[in-house]
Amino acid sequence: MTIAFATETAPTRAGLDGRGMALLRGWLWLTIVLVFAMVVIGGATRLTGSGLSITEWKPVTGAIPPLTDGQWAAEFEKYRQIPQYQLLNKGMSLAEFKEIFWWEWSHRQLGRLIGLVFGLGLVGFALAGVLRGRLLLGVVGLAALGGLQGAIGWIMVASGLQPGMTAVAPVKLMAHLTTASLIFTGLVAMVVAVTPARRPEASAAGLRRLAGWLVAAVLLQIALGALVAGSKAGLIYNTWPLIDGSVVPPLSSLFFGTPWFENLVDNHLTVQFNHRMVAYGLLILAVVQLWRTRSRVPGSPAAKRAGVIAGLVVAQAVVGIATLLMQVPLWLGLLHQAMAMVVLAMATVHWRRLATR
Repeated sequence: MTIAFATETAPTRAGLDGRGMALLRGWLWLTIVLVFAMVVIGGATRLTGSGLSITEWKPVTGAIPPLTDGQWAAEFEKYRQIPQYQLLNKGMSLAEFKEIFWWEWSHRQLGRLIGLVFGLGLVGFALAGVLRGRLLLGVVGLAALGGLQGAIGWIMVASGLQPGMTAVAPVKLMAHLTTASLIFTGLVAMVVAVTPARRPEASAAGLRRLAGWLVAAVLLQIALGALVAGSKAGLIYNTWPLIDGSVVPPLSSLFFGTPWFENLVDNHLTVQFNHRMVAYGLLILAVVQLWRTRSRVPGSPAAKRAGVIAGLVVAQAVVGIATLLMQVPLWLGLLHQAMAMVVLAMATVHWRRLATR
């Protein structure tokens, strides 16, 4: 892992205004909470099939929703022109349309709020001299990534407006969620870097590398989960531990399509199998990290964090299995996605604490 942009030495932090740094941490935490909410609402938008209810991208004027009956009728008419309505929701009432519209509008509105909060904070803290050096570059980098995320979001929605499409393309959904997760990771790493540790961390290069691999594994699992969600693979093969009657399906089923690599995205069995296998690997990695950390630095803050991470990964696995067996009810699907971000946050905190000495 190489998210080193947030590194500030202790003397540098001590030289900055204490109140300014406290405000900076508060601003970063506020942004983290908003991004977390954005991911969860994005999950609700996907699970309720609401993502294509707004067919235009208007970054500024789109913040104002329909206010009159005429405006609602015009917005509904735009939706009735797209394939999702014609192939999937034909006959939907205006009241039903409003339900899916508000999910998507809330998702986009929260994105605008995040951009406003982050942009104002960036400018304000930079002018005040609190943001500077590598820390300022890191914040600017996250701002650029946020702008890219907005563009990816529209590209994703546009993919679902193409002829014959009733949902967004799974690969584009994966790019959208993965980018959001990278932003979230960067924010968490940054707030840890500007928050003094209560106790100094023991030097443990091997543990830092292992913690970095764990963060990478969580990000990979989130990306694979987006493919499962985008292809609706979670609605089939709803058994565990067997999938399609076996623990490991035959290669003829996993790679029946050509070219072979398209199975990694388009084959429902392969997509779900990959998500399961990486989940098992992530669980093993979390347990190995717990064992190695307790062996090398027993009783330390790092050992306690490793224990929390292992517990969270186990809990997330249980929620994931329940979500699959119950065929993805809304509340469980959202809990599964929210817990993924909690695991990512804790893994990032652990890695960043080990990397900052």
